[in-house]
Amino acid sequence: QVQLVESGGGLVQAGGSLRLSCAASGSIFSTMGWYRQAPGKRRELVAVITSGGSTNYADSVKGRFTISRDNAKNTVYLQMNSLKPEDTAVYYCNAEGATRENYGVDYWGKGTLVTVSS
Repeated sequence: QVQLVESGGGLVQAGGSLRLSCAASGSIFSTMGWYRQAPGKRRELVAVITSGGSTNYADSVKGRFTISRDNAKNTVYLQMNSLKPEDTAVYYCNAEGATRENYGVDYWGKGTLVTVSS
């Protein structure tokens, strides 16, 4: 059974930093990443990383957020610096299955809340 467990969310002042972690289990995964959903808005991509280490970021977080992963631990991280109030959202971990049985299947964590106060 695939599980994605996020941790690291919380309340931080503007300009501060947080580090999110997502531990995945139950499969192997190709692309892993982070999405977020603010109140009243659609879920949006924050950053993704392939198993080979290629990354892609939303324009709004470039230069402030860094995604990384430890393939041996099936864990993906999101280092968030210079946080802004507009970064406030529930952050969801995403992982794409890479086995013959679940190739291309998207899995989601339950989300972790990040609140940035002004």
